[in-house]
Amino acid sequence: MGRFEYAKRLKELPPYLFAELDRLKEEKIKQGVDVIDLGVGDPDLPTPKEIVEAGKRACEDPANHRYPSYKGLPAFREAVADWYKERFGVELDPDKEVLTLIGSKEGIAHFPLAFVDSCDIVIVPEPAYPVYKIGTLFAGGIPYTVPLKEENNFLIDLDSIPEQIAKRAKIIWVNYPNNPTSATATREFYERLIEWAKTYNVIVASDLAYSEIYYDENDKPLSILQIPGAKEVAIEFHSLSKTYNMTGWRIGMAVGNEELVQGLGKVKTNVDSGQFNAVQIAGIEALRNSEKYRRQIIPIYEERRRVMTEALEKIGLQPFKSNATFYLWVKVPQGYTSAEFTKLLLDKAGIVVTPGNGFGEAGEGYFRISLTVPTERLLEAAERIKNLVL
Repeated sequence: MGRFEYAKRLKELPPYLFAELDRLKEEKIKQGVDVIDLGVGDPDLPTPKEIVEAGKRACEDPANHRYPSYKGLPAFREAVADWYKERFGVELDPDKEVLTLIGSKEGIAHFPLAFVDSCDIVIVPEPAYPVYKIGTLFAGGIPYTVPLKEENNFLIDLDSIPEQIAKRAKIIWVNYPNNPTSATATREFYERLIEWAKTYNVIVASDLAYSEIYYDENDKPLSILQIPGAKEVAIEFHSLSKTYNMTGWRIGMAVGNEELVQGLGKVKTNVDSGQFNAVQIAGIEALRNSEKYRRQIIPIYEERRRVMTEALEKIGLQPFKSNATFYLWVKVPQGYTSAEFTKLLLDKAGIVVTPGNGFGEAGEGYFRISLTVPTERLLEAAERIKNLVL
């Protein structure tokens, strides 16, 4: 240890999953290995040209070179409200119920700071995006994990939450379409969740980042805000990263209950200075023509999903059947733990996948494949896996 000691909150954190994957990948690349990276959910497709051009034009306007609004550009918040109305039939007040984020990760991490005090309980699903738990810990809260099980289609079993936990809980996190499992939520589940949250006065924090990566027009993912009464207890986080290939742009939004949105806004006012206006203007172009851009990417992901699923099933590996996301959630072969199998893939086949237990203990026995490389690389990965397991 060096001269300066990390704070306890930092020392107690495990290595951030995706940073660790990056480190392991770089080691293999330095060794001359042809690495196929199926680990991180970072789209390989470019941001659509029209979005880039809108951002470039905005960059050239000196008016955008000054500090942005803490709340976000009014035009961006109006575009968010219009998109929610068109896509989900949800009415939002862009001034009070919409907040611009520097990517949804930032908002998710900061949200507990607004509503969680020391030793308050936050209910977190497992397996899950690690930031739900990390944000809770940074706020001094206590994560209470609820396992997501395949026999329940990876939906939270509300009946499994003890009443003494429910009474002490401040927030419950939900994420559908789900990362990492790709599961989707039913209207009935959301209705039950809203009823449960009202009973115990618990905030519902919904992460909807993958809502537009779906493959059946008759089974579109829902926003929790479509459920009557949801706006009384719910805030929803969304991102432009996945739908429009804008992971590097860092632009997202929080919407829903005014009190919850404003509470997050108060935190952000004190810790950041808002997102660059040019990025928000590019985001307006994305939202105004959302369906056009969605239709450009879905056939590509659909083909990748079909090809990789068929290849895995031929060698005896079973991905969870789902209608959404660009992930495959796959059971490891018999006799391996998640960590053992993913290490084998990296060491012997040069393939990076994400171990299920990296998303929490309930992810043990699975690994996640991200379909964010071209089809030919997926086929190459499948062939390498086949040579290992057969």
